[in-house]
Amino acid sequence: MAFEVILMQDVKDLGSEGQVVRVSEGYARNFLIPKKMAAPVTDATRRRLAKLQQQREAERKAAVEKAREMVARLQKASCTIPMKVGEGEKLFGSVTPADIAKVLESQGFAVDKHAVLLDSPIRELGVFDVRIKLLPEVEALIKVWVVQE
Repeated sequence: MAFEVILMQDVKDLGSEGQVVRVSEGYARNFLIPKKMAAPVTDATRRRLAKLQQQREAERKAAVEKAREMVARLQKASCTIPMKVGEGEKLFGSVTPADIAKVLESQGFAVDKHAVLLDSPIRELGVFDVRIKLLPEVEALIKVWVVQE
């Protein structure tokens, strides 16, 4: 027998938050509802979902604003990475996103290494523009100086 529920969050292979879906009664009662992934369709549930969506939207806006402030600070910062150099100014090793994230962290920026976007590791001396993706809609562009140690 089918049972209608409102999804309280995105559920893989079922639907997205706020969507009304029909599922088997056992799936709803034994999995979705106890894990607070869904709730039975009622007026109270609709109001609770609307309030939850408003809270998430406010949190998202605050996170975007904080990320934009960080972008402004990041663009003023410069990232200098000293590397050992061999013959012909070839680097021993390469500069990776983890290296850039570590230098930025030492300067007071909490940046995950996965947020540093490099097409390929840097293998030569010079100045490079590197993108840092803080949120899907917020990116920063910083200068990375790779210098001889």
